[in-house]
Amino acid sequence: MTVNKLERLRKGVITILMLAVSILFLLPFIWMLSASFKIEADVFTYPIQWIPTKWHMIENYTEVWVGKFPFYKYYWNTVKVTILTTTASAFVSALAAYGFSKINFGAGKYLFMIVLATYMIPQQAILVPQFILYRSIGFFDSHLGLILLSSFSVLGTFMLRQFFMGVHNEYIESAKIDGAGHWRIFWKIAFPLVRPAVATYAILRFIWTWNDYQNPLIFLRTDKLYTIQLAMQKFSTINGEFYSLIMAAAVSAILPLLIVFIIGQKSVIEGIALGGVKG
Repeated sequence: MTVNKLERLRKGVITILMLAVSILFLLPFIWMLSASFKIEADVFTYPIQWIPTKWHMIENYTEVWVGKFPFYKYYWNTVKVTILTTTASAFVSALAAYGFSKINFGAGKYLFMIVLATYMIPQQAILVPQFILYRSIGFFDSHLGLILLSSFSVLGTFMLRQFFMGVHNEYIESAKIDGAGHWRIFWKIAFPLVRPAVATYAILRFIWTWNDYQNPLIFLRTDKLYTIQLAMQKFSTINGEFYSLIMAAAVSAILPLLIVFIIGQKSVIEGIALGGVKG
């Protein structure tokens, strides 16, 4: 057997194994999706009915979205908080990253090291001071306070700084000679060159914020302000014996993340490729 045939055989075996592992990882989600379409009596039938014999999809999802505990209210809260947090965090992180990478000032390196050192502090260690501060300035139990909590990211600043450092200084110097200020250089030259990296971070921030349970649990008290994660916990408490409804609620909570990743996967791949080329 020639070397080329052995290589093709090896790649074929690896592809089959990866496909099998992927299906294995997808099985819990497939079961969850299947259970959300069933009547309650068929959820735990053995052997598993992957395709429901009696469909109850419309009734289950109607109860989740507009029933006694309507999900659409909490969906709107989560969408609002997530989109505003993602936009603010990506923009602020990009500005900070540009400043630390392309603006030379005396204490720049030391200031960046101080900012980076704060990443070593566990978030749980500062929850009490944050709680006291937010309650004293009036941001407690509000979506604005929840948005501000995640709008400043050390990880986002560090990640994007690495990409901004890959932008050649010749572009910056040429723009300065033409009379451009730092804002125009950032917005017209540097930012478009690292847009895939910003998009990658924005997708990650969207997922982190959408899945965030700790901050809404600590900083929200009013029921009408709840995000989807708190709503899921409350919904499962109320409907704990109805697993078909819980699975329908879980599918509804996960679906936006799948849509965002499918739409943004090209940007993620471009960001990874940009990092590889830079390295």
